[in-house]
Formats: sequence, structure tokens, C-alpha cells
Amino acid sequence: MRRLTQIWLCLAAASLAASAASAAPQLSDDAANSARVVVVSTKNGTPAHQRITLGLGKAAIVEIDTDARDVLVSNPDIVDAVVRTPRRVFLMGQKGGQTNAFFFDAQGKQLASIDIRVEKDVTDLTKLINMSFPDTDIKATAINDTVVLTGHVGSAAESLRAQDITAKFAGDDKKVVNVLQIRSSDQVMLKVRVAEMERSVAKQFGIDLSSAMMAAGVPIAFGTSNQFGLVGHALNDLSGGQVGSACASQFLPTGTSTTTATGINNVSTNATLLASGTATGITTTLTSTGTVCPNNLQGTVKALEQVGLMHTLAEPNLIAVSGETAKFLAGGEFPVPVSRDRDGNITLEFKQFGVGLSFTPVVLGPGRISLQLSTEVSELTNTGAYTLQGSTSSTTTTIPALSVRRAETTVEVPSGGSFAIAGLMQHTTKQVLDAFPGVKDMPVLGALFRSRDFSNDETELVVLVTAYLVKPTQEAKFAAPTDGFVPPTDLETILLGRLNAVYAQDKSSARAEAPAGYIVQ
Repeated sequence: MRRLTQIWLCLAAASLAASAASAAPQLSDDAANSARVVVVSTKNGTPAHQRITLGLGKAAIVEIDTDARDVLVSNPDIVDAVVRTPRRVFLMGQKGGQTNAFFFDAQGKQLASIDIRVEKDVTDLTKLINMSFPDTDIKATAINDTVVLTGHVGSAAESLRAQDITAKFAGDDKKVVNVLQIRSSDQVMLKVRVAEMERSVAKQFGIDLSSAMMAAGVPIAFGTSNQFGLVGHALNDLSGGQVGSACASQFLPTGTSTTTATGINNVSTNATLLASGTATGITTTLTSTGTVCPNNLQGTVKALEQVGLMHTLAEPNLIAVSGETAKFLAGGEFPVPVSRDRDGNITLEFKQFGVGLSFTPVVLGPGRISLQLSTEVSELTNTGAYTLQGSTSSTTTTIPALSVRRAETTVEVPSGGSFAIAGLMQHTTKQVLDAFPGVKDMPVLGALFRSRDFSNDETELVVLVTAYLVKPTQEAKFAAPTDGFVPPTDLETILLGRLNAVYAQDKSSARAEAPAGYIVQ
């Protein structure tokens, strides 16, 4: 009976212990960290040394197995020490930074030293980032007042959003250092095709008349010389046809007179006597003649036509790292006077022209690329040119103008996707009639007093863009346009007229694995 009573008491005690254990509060990991306990042992006879990290505004409990009398903190502004008992000391983080604490016994002997770093507690920040981006391994580390983000993300957008969250936590964007790496390829190759066709047609038709006649003994002459209004002159001043011939001088007769001295046969003597005024028996003869023309009406007909065609095709290819800007120019530069210095010398500034490309890619994720793109096609033209007049006609300087077609946009494309980012269809028609007023409205005959200048310009431009995510490859997989070129010998150039040597096909070692000249991963 006594044995059964002992067993029952043991079972009751075990039940009470289990109930007490279940009723005791359980500390989470965060609570354990916030109520951190540092145990310092001095049994080996040498001062103990430890390193701890305190969260800003949080505390740690230091438990020492020997009575401590004095506690010295090198920077009390960073850490405040409160001695609760000789063997229990509280360390509270007041300000971000680094300091250390020393513990001494009653005899002044050093018991322990602790190096302390106070920084922001980023435990909650790391959990929030990992919950927001489950497919990443982002780690937040606090260094003084700065938070450093390390790890890998799937896209630049995730990196930017994680940085924004951290900036809210730190309170300032300047206190966030983002060293996150993107797992996907961050090199983008941009292939741009600029295709343009331009057709221009110019037509000129004009008739210039001139006539001369005699009416009631009064000579009358008139004429028309109509200019072409668009360009101010004919397309070719040497072209044209003429019908008839009008001579106004036939109504204004010309006369000749002959004076001789009678009885003198010597010509030189005759001239001398006439000059001295002593000659006698002088005879003067006046002869009047007129100019004879076949008719008194002429007309000049100018019928001109000009047709122009311009074809532009450029395919610049450029590669850039995500977030960086790359530029490309195939063309040139021309000088433009902008000012004068104190000595009167002209200062020049060079302007670019040709096919230009500038783009900034941002890899948003696997297969997603954001492109900030600017492309243009420009050429020199006389339309809108500026002429600087010098002191003489030989010092005149003409500065050409630029005809520019430019497109700037931001698009998002997948790797290998294409967009037509710009298209231009322009049709310009100009027509000018230059005529004699009044007479030009006469039926049929009015066409003889009119000049017509006609211009028609048609332009079609398309800019196609293709983006690729690319990776480096081996040099042997590429081919250059100069691979396999061999200059000819003197005999081949002189006797055969060759500009390059001719060899069998199998002697060329250059082989390209991709027809477009690049390797796409």
C-alpha cells in the first residue's frame, strides 16, 4: 500500500511539472535575440574576450561568474552600461557605431573585455524582403547607419523594388548600398534597320516671247521672260528651243559718211589736210542702211523634267550592359562658326551627321528588356543653308543645313522580338504659275504667256528594332569582312586587272556559324 502511494505521488508531481512547463511562456527567436544573454567565464585565469552586435535601441545581459566592481565603456554615447548586481550588467545600444567595455574586480584586475558594434536590427527587413521576393536570396546587412543588400535576384525590377523597401527602412536613399546581382544575362544587343526610299520629280514648262514692229513710223518692241517660281531659275539654263528671230535694230537704220578732199590722191595727205582744216574742195557722202531680219517675232520654249531617287539602308548593331548607355555613329562632322575670340579668330564647333544610334537597355527579367532608344538619319543639304558674306565675293562662306529624321522612344520587347518604332510617309507637292497678267487668261493663246514650275517629293521611312540577350563566346566563332582577303601582286594587278588575289575556296579559314555576324545564346 505504501509503495502504491509513492507511485501516485510521483505521477502527480510529474503531471504538475508538465503543466507548469506548458504554462510557461515560450520565447521566439526574435524575443531571444532581443533579450540576448552574454555569459562570460573567468575560470581559466585570463581575461575573457568576446564580440557582440547590439541592435539600435536594444540591450544585452552580461552574466559574469565572478563579482565585478567596475565597468568601463570607451564611448558612453554609443553604449550605456548599467550594473544591476556584481555579476549581472546590462548593455544598451544608444547610437550606431563601435565601442568596447571592460570589467574589473575589487582588486582592479581585468575580468573581461567585450567589443560591441551597435547597428540597426535588419532582421525584420530581411524577412519582409524574403516574403516579398520568394525566389531570391537577398540578405540585408547593417554597417553603421548604412544597409547593404547582397545576393541574387531574377531581374533589375526586383533589385529596384528591394532597394525602395530598404530605403524606407533606412529613412534615406543615400543610406542604402545595392550590390544585388541579376541571375539572367544582362548584356543586350540591339539591331536597328533604317530603311528609307525618297523619290522626287520636278517639271518646268515655259515660253518666252519677244517681238519688234513699226507702227505709224514708231518702232515698238516687247518681250516676256517669266521665271520659274520654285527655284528661281530653270533646271538647266542651257536647254531650250527657239522659233523665229526678232531684230529690233531693223527699225533703227544705221548711217555711214565719207569725206574726201578734191584733187588730192594721197590718203595720208588727205587726212592731214582734213585735220588741219586747210583742205579745199571737200565732198561728204552719207549712206543709210538697215538690218534685215526674216521676221519680227521669236519664242523660246523650255520644257524640263528632273527625276531623283534616293535609297538609304543602314543596319547598326550595338551591345551594352543593362543600365548603361551605348552610342553609334556612321557619318561625319562638319564645322560651324559659332563665335570670335578677342583676336578676331573664328571659333568652330563640329556638328555630327549620318546614321546615329543611342540606347540604354534595362533587363527587367528573363526575356523582358526595356529600351530607351534614340536614332536618327541626317544628311547635308542646301535647303536652309546660311551664307556668311565676307569683305569680298571670294571670301563668302556657306554653312550647309541638315535634313534630319529622328525618333526617340521607350519600348519593352522580349529577347529576339522586333518593333517598328518609327514610320514616315511624306508626300509634298508644290506648283507655281508665273504669267503675264490679263493675257494669261486667254483661251489657248494664254499658254504662250505662262510658265509652270512643278515639284513632287515622296518619302517613306521605317525604323525596325530587334533586341537580343547575348553572352560572350569564343573569338573563333566570329568572322570579319577582312578575313581571307589577300592583296594581289603587281603582275596580277597590271596584267589581269585584279584588286584582290584569287584562291581556292578551301584555302579560306574564316567561317561564321551565324549568318548575321553574331552569336545569339
